[in-house]
Amino acid sequence: MSESSLAEMLRSRGLRLTAQRQLVLQAVLDLGHATPEQVHTAVREVAAGVNITTIYRTLELLERLGLVTHTHLSHGSPTYHAAGEHQHVHLVCRQCGAIDEVDPELFRPLADELAAQRGFRVDIGHVSLFGVCGSCENGDQE
Repeated sequence: MSESSLAEMLRSRGLRLTAQRQLVLQAVLDLGHATPEQVHTAVREVAAGVNITTIYRTLELLERLGLVTHTHLSHGSPTYHAAGEHQHVHLVCRQCGAIDEVDPELFRPLADELAAQRGFRVDIGHVSLFGVCGSCENGDQE
């Protein structure tokens, strides 16, 4: 998203584009999948005075605006990524921490079955599966 379109989106909601908002969004875009702490580390490289509370508040705002979304990839902090990305299911390796993505259509039969049997609609964009990646399983990781 360009700086001008972000500024327009914020202005249309009575908000202004601040350096912190721009830096947080750029950090999420650059990092791909990032916790608030990782975003904070990236932002502090450019603006040392930005505190973690500002990061959390800004991520919440950016999510309300539909620019980022989060998922839980561990017991810790949520992980944020750009909302404009296609929805995907996260595959998280418990050994090395690698995060991979698979097409949510792989889970469409299960989601449809849950909707039919239970009336439950799965938010596939928030699905995370934990296990061991192929590299760790084959002993490629040290």
